[in-house]
Amino acid sequence: MKVVLVDCTHELNALFETGRLVIPEGTYIHVGEPTAADVLALCQTAEVMLVEHTVITAQTLAACPHLKAIVFMGTGAGTYLPLEWAKVNNIAVSTTPGYGSTAVAEHAMALTFAAARKLGPMVKDMVRGVWRPRGGMQLKGRKVAVIGFGEVGRCYAEMASALGMCVSVWNRTPVDTAHFEPDLERVLTGAEVVSLHVALNDQTAGFLNSARLRLLNPGALLINTARAGLINQDDLAQALHSGHVGHAALDVYWQEPIGANDLWCDREDVTLTPHAAYMTEEAYIELWRRTVSAMGAYAHR
Repeated sequence: MKVVLVDCTHELNALFETGRLVIPEGTYIHVGEPTAADVLALCQTAEVMLVEHTVITAQTLAACPHLKAIVFMGTGAGTYLPLEWAKVNNIAVSTTPGYGSTAVAEHAMALTFAAARKLGPMVKDMVRGVWRPRGGMQLKGRKVAVIGFGEVGRCYAEMASALGMCVSVWNRTPVDTAHFEPDLERVLTGAEVVSLHVALNDQTAGFLNSARLRLLNPGALLINTARAGLINQDDLAQALHSGHVGHAALDVYWQEPIGANDLWCDREDVTLTPHAAYMTEEAYIELWRRTVSAMGAYAHR
């Protein structure tokens, strides 16, 4: 069985090169960002394609005649893969959920601190030789709305609670926590921090819109390490412009990668990281373990 990982990051490759992780026999690793032509060349004879973060079109898949399965290394495969096309054409798609829950939650909390204490603007000032202390928000006692209570949301809520924040949780289905509230609007009302941890689907696309943003406490912090499409982009821009949202800290975007002239760049009320929330050594090791397990399920098909 020929397996191709089309977009291995340098961080994951470093674990292969140092022997921390083992590449199974018959698996080819392409390091770096592939073009569509690269994917076609790599996967002409592949039976299983591994994808970490690259958008793969139906046109590309149609040109891979031997392809039987795709393992998406993460969750939210629909953002990157034509799932309906794959289903119609009998190409199995599996994901590897849960590998980086702690890493993503910790990154979301890091963004929360960065937004609350205006770390981004102060770092930029210091690099330019400007000594300008800036006041921030103390998190203890603040209401935080945790939207989504899977493994990541649960971990984030635990950290927020440990900081003394007043945690309120919304989830599409009831969850076992004293912080759960089934009414989304009630959870958002008066929230001083909002952290998103839900999947992007037809029900959640754009669900954080102007009407719901207006429910937040003026000057609220918005943290997103989930999917950009959960937020109406224009409504967020307007809320930042008015100051009703005081700061947005984002790890995910409506189009990736973003460029230097993107709407969100060079703003003091926005903190940006390049879709890196999951990128820790521990998460990569678990990701590869789960990926290899998923590959094995296709070995005898």
